Amino acid sequence: MALVQFISAIVLAFVTLPSLARATTTHFVGDHYGWALNFDYAAWAKGRHFYVGDKLVFKYPRGYHNVYKVSGPEFNYCKVPQATEALTSGYDVIKLTSPGRKWYICGKAHGKHCQMGQKLFIFVKP
Repeated sequence: MALVQFISAIVLAFVTLPSLARATTTHFVGDHYGWALNFDYAAWAKGRHFYVGDKLVFKYPRGYHNVYKVSGPEFNYCKVPQATEALTSGYDVIKLTSPGRKWYICGKAHGKHCQMGQKLFIFVKP
């Protein structure tokens, strides 16, 4: 009986430890450069791993930029969504709550900042 309990405990440890071992990560978008014009966010995101539970932090001077979470087509065309409010604090924290593709743009100047490259695409893993 003790052997069965011991084996059960080992199996439980192997099942639960991987989820406990991975701590959530806070990603400062653009690192020290922040959320700004003239930065390659595709290159910044390349090779990074984003997981459910992680956080994105968009840092920028308040009033100069904003952050919209958008759909793929809105991202591709730098279309500012009408039904969504922008994040505008200058220190916007977004918790990644679901896996899949995520798109973010700056909507200042009616999407011109996005057209100048201020846009981020990431893939969030479970």
